[in-house]
This record gives sequence, C-alpha cells and structure tokens, in this order.
Amino acid sequence: MGDEAVRQRSKVEAPATAPLVAPGQEHEEDHHEEMPRVVITRRRLIASAVFVAAVIAFLYFVLPEISGMKETWNRVADGDHAWLAAALAFELLSIASYVALFHGVHIPPGFRVTLRDSYLMTMASLAATRLFAAGGAGGVALTAWALRRAGLPRREVAERMIAFLMLLYGVYVVAMIVCGLGLRTGLFPGPAPFGLTVLPAIVGVIAICIVVPLAFVPEDFPERVERMAPRRPRAAKWLRRFALGPASARGGIRFAFYKASHPDRAMFGVATWWIFNVAVLYASFRAFGDAPPLAVVVQGYFVGMLGNLLPLPGGIGGVDGGMIGAFVAFGVGGSLAVLAVLAYRLLAFWLPTIPGIIAYFRLRKRVETWQREPAAAA
Repeated sequence: MGDEAVRQRSKVEAPATAPLVAPGQEHEEDHHEEMPRVVITRRRLIASAVFVAAVIAFLYFVLPEISGMKETWNRVADGDHAWLAAALAFELLSIASYVALFHGVHIPPGFRVTLRDSYLMTMASLAATRLFAAGGAGGVALTAWALRRAGLPRREVAERMIAFLMLLYGVYVVAMIVCGLGLRTGLFPGPAPFGLTVLPAIVGVIAICIVVPLAFVPEDFPERVERMAPRRPRAAKWLRRFALGPASARGGIRFAFYKASHPDRAMFGVATWWIFNVAVLYASFRAFGDAPPLAVVVQGYFVGMLGNLLPLPGGIGGVDGGMIGAFVAFGVGGSLAVLAVLAYRLLAFWLPTIPGIIAYFRLRKRVETWQREPAAAA
C-alpha cells in the first residue's frame, strides 16, 4: 500500500509524460527558437504614441481642471513619505513572493534553472507584459520560450504554466467571492453595492464550476471524441480541436491540485504575492488620507484588476479606471481614490519595468550559455 502511494505521488509530481529533455525534433526546434520580440509596425507605433499622448494629456491637463481635482493634484508632493516607503517595501516583497512561486511551480527539482534564472524570467516577462494587451500575453510567450530553451519539453512547460496560473488566480477568485459575500452579508465592515460584491462572487463561482471539472477529463479524451464523431472528416476535425483544450488543461489543473495539497516554502508565494500587492494599495491610501475598510480595499483591488482583460497595452487605463471607479462606487472620495490608485500603479506597474528590461537582456545571455552546455547538465 505504501509503495503504491509513492508511485501515485510521483506520477502527479511529474505532470508531463515526456522526458525532462525531449530528444528529437521537438528539442531541435526549441533549440533554434528565437526570443519573442515586439514587432513594431508603423500603425502600431502611431497608435501607441497617440494613446500615450492622450493619457499624459488627460493626466496633466484635463484631470487637474475637474472640479475638486486641482487641489488633489497639488497633494501629490504632500504624501506621507513613511507610508510611501512602506508601499515600496511591500512591492519588493511581492516580487520576491512571485519569484519564489514561479521557481517552485515551473522548475522541477534538480533542474539546471537556478533561483536567479527564475528572477530573470519573472522580471523579463513583466517587461514583456507591458508591451502587450489581453492580460499579459507577451509575458506568457517569453516565459514559455525561456523554459523550452532551458530544456523542458513543450508539454511539461504548458502544464506547469497552467498550474501556475491556476494557483495564482485561484486565490484571486476565492478572495473575490469571500470578500464580496462577506461585505454583502455584513460579515466584513464596509459598504456593499450589489454590482461590486454579489455579481463578482457569482462570476467567480461560475469560473470555478467551469475549470475544476477539467481535472477529471480522461487523458484520451480527444481520441474518444474522435471515435464518437461522424465519419465525415470535416466534423471530426472540428471535434478534435474542441477536445484538445480540456485535455491539455487536465494535466496542469491536476498538478495545481497536487501542489496545493502538498505545500512547500515556495507555495507561500501563492497568497503572499496578493497580500503584498493589496498592502501596496493600502499603504498608498494611507499616504494620502484614511484608507477604507480592509475588505473594501481587497474587493476594490480585485474588481479593478478585471480591467486588465481589456484590449489595452499592458492594461494601461483599464486597470486604473477600473480601480478608481470601484472605490468611488464603494463610497471612497474621488480625489483620494485617484491619488492612491495612481501611486499604487506607479510602484506596482511602472517601477518593475526598469529592472524588467535589464532582466530581458540578461536572460538572453543566460539562454545562450544553456545552448553551449551539454543537455546532460539538466
């Protein structure tokens, strides 16, 4: 019985069925795969320049003229420096938590990728995220590229990245449900508008009901669907494509469940990354005034983060506007909400971009050293 349990655990710990360093065609393709870059076209360059100019013009010329905002804008230099320093410290701790979680989920034990390498991947992906829309597609592409060049086969990279997102955003969904329902029922102090408490909780429950069953999808699900399909090739082709998604997500979700049920030191980063990010926002509120109740800060933060899904470069404008709108709906003064959110975005969004760009180029050099090392080093 004990040997069987050990065998079952080892099967779950290694979610991919492929060997650690996949021989053959796949490994050869990964070896020559180019580093993801931003393709700059004339249209993209003009659109980005117009967008950035519009945002700057709004912040510096329109926003100060809004009723009550001119005095607020003058308060920027009067922020409590102690709380701003605390916000900066919380941001550094959140980055450390993220790197620890990244390393604990993406890197198998004994693999050649060090914690410093994980830092380079993390910060470089943050910089790439700033250049793409839709919730960080650039960061995902860069991370997948680096892991494949390090020697991990494609399937294991995909499953570990799915597990990482499941763990990270599982906390996001659960916190939105708990804080939303807690505010609405009076368990937590603070205002509780339906659209910012119950509605996000319903969305979170629906997301859980959709994702969790994917862990029980059979491994041969695509083959079963294809056998059930009509004998017409076109219908079978589309059914096969439809079945590949749940089958691919299955391994990552099961690995996420295993990591959650067998926590290690790195897994503390799942919760602490969000905790320190919310702490940055809370300290930003305290730097310019009184912070709203903690549950309101948490719920406003998570609801505002949904703006990252808007097709904007790096979520610029969507997250800022979403958070400010959420806090105003919770009864927070508009001027205080603007100052706190902009300070948070400066520390949590813009500040890591500079070391991220540096990490991008250092990661490129690190990958070149992996190419010169023998595969057995993995």
